[in-house]
Amino acid sequence: MKRRVVVTGIGALTPVGNTIQESWAALCEGKSGIGPLTKFDCAVFETRIAGELKGFDPLRHVNKKELRRYDDFIIYSLAAADLAMEDAGLSTAEKDGQRAGVIIGSAIGGLTTMEKAKENIMAGGPRKMSPFDIPAALANLAAGHVSIRYGLKGPIHCPVAACASGTYGVGDAFRIVREGYADIMVAGGVDAAITPLGVGGFNAMRALSRRNDEPQRASRPFDRDRDGFVMAEGCTLLVLEEMSRALERGARIYAEVAGYGVTSDAFHMAAPPPGHEGASRCMAAALADAAMEPSEVDYVNAHGTSTPLNDTYEIQALRRVFGDAIGRVSISSTKSMTGHMLGAAGAAEAAFCVMAITDGVVPPTINLDHPDDEFSGLDLVPHRSRRREVRAAMTNTFGFGGANAVLIFKRFEE
Repeated sequence: MKRRVVVTGIGALTPVGNTIQESWAALCEGKSGIGPLTKFDCAVFETRIAGELKGFDPLRHVNKKELRRYDDFIIYSLAAADLAMEDAGLSTAEKDGQRAGVIIGSAIGGLTTMEKAKENIMAGGPRKMSPFDIPAALANLAAGHVSIRYGLKGPIHCPVAACASGTYGVGDAFRIVREGYADIMVAGGVDAAITPLGVGGFNAMRALSRRNDEPQRASRPFDRDRDGFVMAEGCTLLVLEEMSRALERGARIYAEVAGYGVTSDAFHMAAPPPGHEGASRCMAAALADAAMEPSEVDYVNAHGTSTPLNDTYEIQALRRVFGDAIGRVSISSTKSMTGHMLGAAGAAEAAFCVMAITDGVVPPTINLDHPDDEFSGLDLVPHRSRRREVRAAMTNTFGFGGANAVLIFKRFEE
């Protein structure tokens, strides 16, 4: 018999807040976290805006030696883990550690470290390389450092599935707990790729918005004037716990993980297919895993990147899956406020679905001034959040290479 899995802790670093509480409050107020790019000199770049973390103090989570040795994506992961474990009221003892694990997905890993290492070796030869360069760059070291800090000796993994990496992290952890391979998993996604290579590379693909004079209006999912996504950084980790264990220790339960689906488009290295058949199969798979009908979902946190193809094809897929029920479901893209956190996006948006269920609020799609004509008849929650009962929520993520992942959460009832 499959075990039930609940969310008992959330740690979030996003462009709109350095905790889940700060981030969620900002989203509900429709605040944008997009601004001028400050992490490097971007004067010659076509895109000069990004969703950067603000006011984040790494020394609250790592010491000065670790700060020099770790890439930002590792530091963000340790910080989010500290927040999530504290939120869950957990500290791992030896006996618990063997039944606890960590999965943190990342699309890119330590890109800043890679760039700096290349500069050093070109300037001074191999002797200028640090022995910490490789450990700081490897994508799985985020999960590795979290497991070391908290003594998590169970399953450890790093899904690398482009923009779906964080959703894979949460979904794979859900399956591990449900099937009995662990009782607790710290799971989510991270990326810190606002670097010359990251921004320059996406610019070369014509994927990023170039609305540099209006950064807070640049990310505009479903709007006819959208011109690309806004790159962002961050980390969100969820504590997933077997239900009876959570109840036994008196844990606060945010919501229950209901279903998970993964599919591949098998179509193109970067573009979704027209109609996004892979996405619709993925949503259907998540619903089947949850034993739910589309009519039972009240809110969808869309992938909603603000790119012309993704937004159109995602809506086509949603129409195919939800059919006549599409008119009653609220659909929004919180990327309109956070930007696109790449591998961290899916985990953050999973947490936002959990908060929508907990608080009975659906966050808005800001900057939705002129919806595409083909989006008529849909509740895209323009501009302002809205109070409504959310019994169940779905989050969609789609990554380069055709990687699709969908999670469904529902209100917890014993």
